[in-house]
Amino acid sequence: MKKFFEQLETKKIIVSDGAWGTELFKLGLRTGECPELWNETNREEILKIAKSYIDAGSDIISTNSFGGSSIKLSHYNLENKAYELNKLAAEISREAAVDKLVMGSVGPTGKFLMTGDVSEEELIESFTNQIKALIDGGVDAILIETFYDIDEAECAIKAARSFADVPLICSFTFDRNTSGEYRTMMGSTSKDVLQAMITLGVDVIGVNCGGGYNNMIDLVKELRDYSHNIPLLVQPNAGLPETIDGRIVYSETPEVISNFVKSFLAIGINIIGGCCGTTPEHIKVIRKVVDDYLSNQ
Repeated sequence: MKKFFEQLETKKIIVSDGAWGTELFKLGLRTGECPELWNETNREEILKIAKSYIDAGSDIISTNSFGGSSIKLSHYNLENKAYELNKLAAEISREAAVDKLVMGSVGPTGKFLMTGDVSEEELIESFTNQIKALIDGGVDAILIETFYDIDEAECAIKAARSFADVPLICSFTFDRNTSGEYRTMMGSTSKDVLQAMITLGVDVIGVNCGGGYNNMIDLVKELRDYSHNIPLLVQPNAGLPETIDGRIVYSETPEVISNFVKSFLAIGINIIGGCCGTTPEHIKVIRKVVDDYLSNQ
């Protein structure tokens, strides 16, 4: 697990991967199908996605386990396969990564503590089982991503901290309101999230998804202004999706994001990749921009 911290320190900027969900749909995943079940039924396709990001220049890749909590898997009556499917996810990415890094993806459950849909104990138990499987499968870090509720994130963090020395990244998703403020779906500001995550002792704080690379620049500035020390991860969507000729197309092409990536590097981020709509071609552009930036330091 020390390898993650060593690379964060020596590489200065780590290039992560891009989208998994939109890549799975390209390979035939259907709406309403369980993505995590593909770890078992379509292993070679999952391996293909993971390898495509390594070949594109990623230093660290994720796992096909975003919806792998037993709570989330219960929608498909697969809650009893949570450990197995998450361990497979980690093993597949581990195989693809070889000597590169792997971060185990843990997404929100879709349940809300404030409405009584789920208890804190149920969340912690579900996340603990998922995280144990990812660690047993060989990940180098845990990525708690696309969260919008600080309270649920705290449950995931507590689960992760029951395993000693596991590097922990926690990434939230924000939208910009009509007043120009960035807030999570639960109404938390970037400062609220940052202060809570620092208090909870996460190792890296991230922002992902959202309205695209350009839309996220001011948000990342806010985070860096609040803390000059905490490592930051940035993984935006490739712009906003629109339907063209029956296909979902994202507005920020690989060519478009180059200058936005330069802006993030100037702000002082530590890990950069992409979320929905980003492809290995986007990662190739990010790799080149990062390499050029570091060579001029």
